[in-house]
Amino acid sequence: MHLFHIPSKRPETVAAVDLGSNSFHMIVARFENDQLVIIDKLKEMVRLGAGLQQDKTLNEETAESAIDCLQRFGQRLRTLPQGAVRAVGTNTLRQVRDNNFLERAQSALGHPIEIIAGREEARLVYLGVANGIDTGDKKRLVIDIGGGSTELIIGKRFEIYNRESLHMGCVSFSQRFFEDGEITKTSMGKAILGGQLDIRPVKQQFNADHWKIAIGSSGTIRAIRSVVFEMGWSNKGITRTSLKELRTLMIEQGHVEALDLKGLSSERKPVFAGGVAVLSALFKSLNIEQMSVSDEALREGLLYEMQGQLQDEDVRDKTVKRLSERYGVDKSQARRIDNTARQILSQVSENWQLESMEYSELLSWAARLHEVGLTISHSQFQKHSAYILENADMSGFSRQQQRLLAVLVRNHRRKLQVDTYDAQPEDIRESVLRLSIILRIAVLLHRGRSNDNKSKLTTRVEDKHIYLDFPDDWLAEHPLSIMEMEQEAKYLKQVGYKLSFS
Repeated sequence: MHLFHIPSKRPETVAAVDLGSNSFHMIVARFENDQLVIIDKLKEMVRLGAGLQQDKTLNEETAESAIDCLQRFGQRLRTLPQGAVRAVGTNTLRQVRDNNFLERAQSALGHPIEIIAGREEARLVYLGVANGIDTGDKKRLVIDIGGGSTELIIGKRFEIYNRESLHMGCVSFSQRFFEDGEITKTSMGKAILGGQLDIRPVKQQFNADHWKIAIGSSGTIRAIRSVVFEMGWSNKGITRTSLKELRTLMIEQGHVEALDLKGLSSERKPVFAGGVAVLSALFKSLNIEQMSVSDEALREGLLYEMQGQLQDEDVRDKTVKRLSERYGVDKSQARRIDNTARQILSQVSENWQLESMEYSELLSWAARLHEVGLTISHSQFQKHSAYILENADMSGFSRQQQRLLAVLVRNHRRKLQVDTYDAQPEDIRESVLRLSIILRIAVLLHRGRSNDNKSKLTTRVEDKHIYLDFPDDWLAEHPLSIMEMEQEAKYLKQVGYKLSFS
């Protein structure tokens, strides 16, 4: 299993897969002269959100439909190496409480699936739109209506000023307000009011005072744009007037199945009323008069982010730096521990099968962030640090990746929490434990928070036996370190490892 989706060398072809609440999308691109050229696109309506049951599991029919779709996608992606594909799950998969489904889905696709938070989804949507539409120095509001969530982002060029994810989408609103398929003035009015209530907490942050241009993305908004254009109501994207014309005609036609609108596909019909209600609520609440439409969205954002990572422009490094500054981390201490941890890793990586670059990155980020919890309290600060890393908005990181960072940081001192490793996927469980051990040793060696040179330390491993070889007289000069390493040996013995030092 790949943790951080970074291939060892740049692949010629890359792909992004978006597992949305309404439809699944796949986009394949090739690098040509450092530019991404789209060579294939696939889309299937799965309506994952409609299959989510009250106990937060998927009904069998929807689950099978999703797996079948991913097997078809997997066939197209079969020739691509691990790390050349980024697959992300959004609102519905954020809610699903069924690890077995995720395992089946990854097996069908043949690549890891990341579950990303709503605000991370918003960031990636904006990245996709920003690469496709240049509005110069004008601030823009980007809106992406999905099946179960709606993302709002304000930015200029490639800089984001504000972003939010709301729990409303075309599938969820169609189920909630148009369950019987009837479209009446009353049901449409209730749906729009429901949307306005959901928008209310962020209304002041995103209203028209804060931006000059509104841009919409993804299927719902593209479908509405297509209808208002084909019906002759607007040739300038979506306007407030054209949206009103659309609602009026939909109410006249009276039922989802009776919708007869130029530009509307039959597969979009079941969730169209919910999508129109959500967009109408946004127009009303945020004082939008006109909206242009982008053909780029989340999946293109994923591709552009992959391109940046492969060119050493990784947003996650910036995220770690920002988080470190925000929580006042001692940079000198973090740097010392980072350097020593990576030094130890370089000496043991072959024997411990930790040679992948993603392990080095994970260890480095954990070393740089393990003290963020000190701002709360020194007592049990490893717990505070872990909580922050698991729950903070961390641009570029999936939820699974944040959990892995949290596990390393939670276990960098005191007793190792075996249950935190048991909760990891079986194929990386031992590797995560070994990374924890490396971090623990690095932290232990720098407990004095000094620049005491550790460069001559030699670390060897034989399966679960760790040998630390210090320069002559070093141990004699550091009696406190001897006592601390004796205690560490006891901690490691509890998880089946042996520590020797001389």
